[in-house]
Amino acid sequence: MNTLFITATNTDIGKTYVTLKLIEAFAAKGLNVGVFKPIETGVIHTAPDATILLQACQKVNKHFKSLKVSDITAYTFPLPAAPFCADTKNIIQIEEIIKKYHKLAKLCDILLVEGAGGLHVPITKTFNMIDLIVKLNIKTLLVTPSRLGCINDTLLSMEALEARHIEFDWCVNLHEDKQEFPTVTQPYYDAQFPHWWSIQDGLESSKFISKLLLNNAQK
Repeated sequence: MNTLFITATNTDIGKTYVTLKLIEAFAAKGLNVGVFKPIETGVIHTAPDATILLQACQKVNKHFKSLKVSDITAYTFPLPAAPFCADTKNIIQIEEIIKKYHKLAKLCDILLVEGAGGLHVPITKTFNMIDLIVKLNIKTLLVTPSRLGCINDTLLSMEALEARHIEFDWCVNLHEDKQEFPTVTQPYYDAQFPHWWSIQDGLESSKFISKLLLNNAQK
């Protein structure tokens, strides 16, 4: 069973959008895809991101058809803030997240784990989102924006992943400042990262994703 953690340089970058694209792409290859949204904040009644992700998985994985949103999340909070801040009663237990992760992993060929916010968003006082990636020992896809300033955010996130020796790939979500991107950002990416890709180009542009598919096919 393969797993992939989807993170981003910040909040509202497009993690859920990319995760949905991944569900479609992996399912098109004949895989039973599963999803796990460990923590979602800003939840009043039903977790919006987790609901969308579960509905997508239920279309392609029979083992997820009977699951509820609460089955693919570990914690939800009403306050739209970092988990540590939203968790006003200090109920988050990292082991509970790990336990649910392993339970869901048994129901699929590949499990997609969508984070919350960026890499250094605090889950607890001493445990950040990047620490969860390390704890799970999971390959990671970093989603970056296309707006002005994204180069700095991208490089800082890459540096954080490399410092923790996390295997990762990255892609651009061409959503914001699309008209300006070719002149204010793309020249640097072309020079520094000639094999960079955007989610809009299609996942076939990623050797990283192709490697995950190959690993699964060989099992």
